[in-house]
Amino acid sequence: VDWLLGDRGYDADRFRETLKDKGIRPCIPGREQRKTPVKYDKCRYKRRNRIEIMFGRLKDWRRVATRYDRCPKVFFSAIALAATVIYWL
Repeated sequence: VDWLLGDRGYDADRFRETLKDKGIRPCIPGREQRKTPVKYDKCRYKRRNRIEIMFGRLKDWRRVATRYDRCPKVFFSAIALAATVIYWL
């Protein structure tokens, strides 16, 4: 993982330091209460919305949202099938 995209809820110095120790660059905007502003890639952060929309669409599929399938392979197959159908619609 090169980047971690997160919302303001993950803005903590300790969390950022842990990510940097692992070689992951955080793309997390700072909270408004923060005294010193934090730099982050605004363009990359805006694209985070696409990921959230895809997860929201996948959760429309009841089988995926409630995780009927306990086997990881079958669950991944259900996600792949749902993503394919969502892409074509």
